[in-house]
Amino acid sequence: MKYVLVTGGVVSGLGKGVTASSIGVLLKACGLRVTSIKIDPYLNIDAGTMSPFEHGEVFVLDDGGEVDLDLGNYERFLNIKLTRDNNITTGKIFQSVLEKERRGDYLGKTVQVVPHITDAIQDWIERVALIPVDGKDGPADVCVIELGGTIGDIESMPFIEALGQFSYRVGAGNFCLIHVSLVPVLNVVGEQKTKPTQHSVRGLRGLGLTPNILACRSTTVLEENVKLKLSQFCHVPGENIFTLYDVSNIWHIPLLLKVYLIEPDNVLYHEELSFICYRVLVRFFFWKQDQKAHEAILKVLNLSVTKKPALKEWTSLAELSDKLHKPVRIAMVGKYTGLSDSYLSVLKALLHASVARHKKLVVEWVPACDLEDASAHEKPEAYKAAWNLLKGADGVLVPGGFGDRGVKGKILAAKYARENRVPFLGICLGMQIAVIEFTRSVLGLKDSNSTEFDPDTENPCVIFMPEGSKTHMGGTMRLGSRRTYFQIPDSVTSKLYGNQSYIDERHRHRYEVNPEMVPSLEKAGLSFTGKDETGQRMEIIELPNHPYFIGVQFHPEFKSRPGEPSAVFLGLIAAATGELEAVLQDNSTRKMPSTNHHANGNGTVKYHHQNGGAHRGNGVQNGIYTNGNGVHL
Repeated sequence: MKYVLVTGGVVSGLGKGVTASSIGVLLKACGLRVTSIKIDPYLNIDAGTMSPFEHGEVFVLDDGGEVDLDLGNYERFLNIKLTRDNNITTGKIFQSVLEKERRGDYLGKTVQVVPHITDAIQDWIERVALIPVDGKDGPADVCVIELGGTIGDIESMPFIEALGQFSYRVGAGNFCLIHVSLVPVLNVVGEQKTKPTQHSVRGLRGLGLTPNILACRSTTVLEENVKLKLSQFCHVPGENIFTLYDVSNIWHIPLLLKVYLIEPDNVLYHEELSFICYRVLVRFFFWKQDQKAHEAILKVLNLSVTKKPALKEWTSLAELSDKLHKPVRIAMVGKYTGLSDSYLSVLKALLHASVARHKKLVVEWVPACDLEDASAHEKPEAYKAAWNLLKGADGVLVPGGFGDRGVKGKILAAKYARENRVPFLGICLGMQIAVIEFTRSVLGLKDSNSTEFDPDTENPCVIFMPEGSKTHMGGTMRLGSRRTYFQIPDSVTSKLYGNQSYIDERHRHRYEVNPEMVPSLEKAGLSFTGKDETGQRMEIIELPNHPYFIGVQFHPEFKSRPGEPSAVFLGLIAAATGELEAVLQDNSTRKMPSTNHHANGNGTVKYHHQNGGAHRGNGVQNGIYTNGNGVHL
């Protein structure tokens, strides 16, 4: 087994996760099998109890693991299925060591960080690296390990020590350390500064780890004299120093590691310039600079791989995303709109679907609280702005969440979409919100509510699951991959999923629709088109006479992939652009596999990209445009 360790220096948020994922893509394109491990040095057992504002979204795996959002990047980029053990935390390591100590496994020895914690870390890495994650038999060829945080963080020290020991344990030629560091450009002097990276590498070497490769983040291409300076002071060969400058969308990063464009100062790109003209300019006035990061990595790992990286489809995807210009506006009505990472997988799923329909995604962030009547008096400007965004959108999406803050606003958004025939998608809590709104507005049960928000309601349309726990929060929800059976073959969701009899999607919830109220809701016109194997758990709702009004109890965003968008997200984008019938007809004529999965097992609809030129983004991050209300992308 070969190991690639990715660390970060200077500041957090440099994009280590995307860099690690992109390295995996590059190695996979060379014909190697790749797996990934994320190390998070916090004391939590997992990410399940952490606030989205604190650490971004909680990504859910097939086995029910609640893990760091970077594992979502790994799954999307590498098209693999990871396990909960692929996310290592300090809490998990300490828990396993203390359990051994209580059993007496250490035979009376004094249990210490070194060697017991560090040995546990190394053993965990070696064990998990052997677990196949790509559907094939046998272990992968390369394991890409990302160490969270920044070099110098006190909580990372046991992992740094363990990884230093691990590099000697596996031996030379089996371990490659890639250090991702910042090379800032100071506006005052306008030059790239190497000192932060020098200090970061010096600190790393002082802790017993020597980087083989530097991946330098900067706003612009790394200058040659800067690379020479870094090589001299960081003791890294110049050919092993790579530039990772800002690009229009993250799908360019694997391509950037292979080759990048150098643009002359006298050639400028204008939005009015057609792509044909732009590609001519690229051909005659721009020149390519090979980085060949894969060759440097393979050399360090002593791997003789002669296959050149096959990135044709990846290139088409990145270029197609750049050249889209016809917008589709989706109102994201949520509780955590101040941090886009809180809904990262939802954003990615929307992006995958919009690119599939050749549309430019524009996300309108609508704070749910601002839609409520109380805001009309307390924050009239915010109230007006929120409603203007909602009414100007082509589609409405209410994502999952917990707690009663913003619930009234979400109910108003669902009501607006239902009454005004605006395409709507509710996910998890979003589906429950739609049921609450329908029960109140159509059935006339004004006090109907979820017992999560009103435990004493006389008409509970959403209830706590019998097997749930109200005393322990971590890992007690209905988690992981569960099966949903379609009840109505001719339903929109059934058609979107290719007329399959069942699907497997990932769940994360404590509350569910009250089965006792289902007959009344169905009689009033709400269709429950998907249920679990018992028929008692409602998984999918639809309004048959609505252009697109769908709620799902599961989280389809976790299995959406570039080139293989989630079916219900694809349906939302198609409905929002008036193309739903075309998608449904296309699905009906396409021969689907006998099971409900494609090769990667995510039950999504595959599409083919069109080739096209690429241009620089203009204030765009990851191909997603937003309304700019303070959301960091």
